[in-house]
Amino acid sequence: MGAGREVQISLDEVRDKNLMQLKKLNTVLFPVRYNDKYYADALSSGEFTKLAYYSDICVGAIACRLEQKEGGAVRVYIMTLGVLAPYRGIGIGTKLLNHALDLCSKQNIVEIYLHVQTNNEEAINFYKKFGFEITDTIHNYYTNITPPDCYVLTKLIDQPQAKK
Repeated sequence: MGAGREVQISLDEVRDKNLMQLKKLNTVLFPVRYNDKYYADALSSGEFTKLAYYSDICVGAIACRLEQKEGGAVRVYIMTLGVLAPYRGIGIGTKLLNHALDLCSKQNIVEIYLHVQTNNEEAINFYKKFGFEITDTIHNYYTNITPPDCYVLTKLIDQPQAKK
C-alpha cells in the first residue's frame, strides 16, 4: 500500500445473484462445508450478511443469522466472518464486524455471539479486541476437524440511552 492512499473497502449485500461469491469464499476460508440452510439463513438476515470488496475484488464476508430468544428478544449469531489471507490486517474484518455491531445497536439487539475453534488464536484475539468474551466451551462441536472443540464468544451490546 502506498503511503497516503485511501484503501477502498466497500460492503455489498448478499443476494441470489452474488451468492456464489460467498460460497467460493467459504470454500477457501473455512475447513467446513456449509449446507443450504446456512445460505438461506445468510440471505434472510438481510443487512447482517455482507460481502467485502477491496478495489472491486471480493475478498471477505460476514454471514449472520438472526435468532429469536425466549421472551421474544432477538440475538445475532455470526455464522462466519472471514477475509482472504493476502487482504488481512488492513481493516476489512474490522469493517465487517463493526457493520454488524452497528446494526445491532440501531435495531436494539443486545447480544451477538459466535463459535470459534479452540486453537484459532488469531480469531479469538480479534474478537476480544471488540469486547467479546469466552462464555462457554463446547466439546466435540466440530465433526471432521481437529481439535473438535469450540469456544462460544459473546458480546453484550450497550444500547444508547434515551435522552432525558
